[in-house]
Amino acid sequence: MEEMMDDVVATLSDEECWQLLAGEELGRLVTRVGDVLDIFPVNYVVDEDTIVFRTAEGSKLVELTVNDEVLFEVDHYTDAVAWSVIVRGRAQRLATEEEVEAADELPLRPWLPTLKYHYVRVIAETMSGRRFRRGPEPDRYGIADY
Repeated sequence: MEEMMDDVVATLSDEECWQLLAGEELGRLVTRVGDVLDIFPVNYVVDEDTIVFRTAEGSKLVELTVNDEVLFEVDHYTDAVAWSVIVRGRAQRLATEEEVEAADELPLRPWLPTLKYHYVRVIAETMSGRRFRRGPEPDRYGIADY
């Protein structure tokens, strides 16, 4: 069974994870304050092995101020393959004029017609990624066709 799984599931290197993240625009940010977990869809860009997104005032920004530890997850699939990358890290609101000016140059635009004045950078502490070969489920009961 393990051999079959090796053919179906592959562990991705950090470099492969960053390449895949750079090719997407939508991820999910997970925050935690006390016992409360929240998940937010955000559009983002990869900037030198960090993740940058914009946000408006609200619960997301407040939660990141209370606890900067976050998870960031992105996945993608086709009929043939799928992948998932999870980043564990810390979120920092960009505060200096230099940081904001540099972020303004990134190809990051809100998807919604709303004003988002705050930039946040997620700095990865660890990451994990998996690639999956998609296909039909094998025979679950081991009964051979005769």
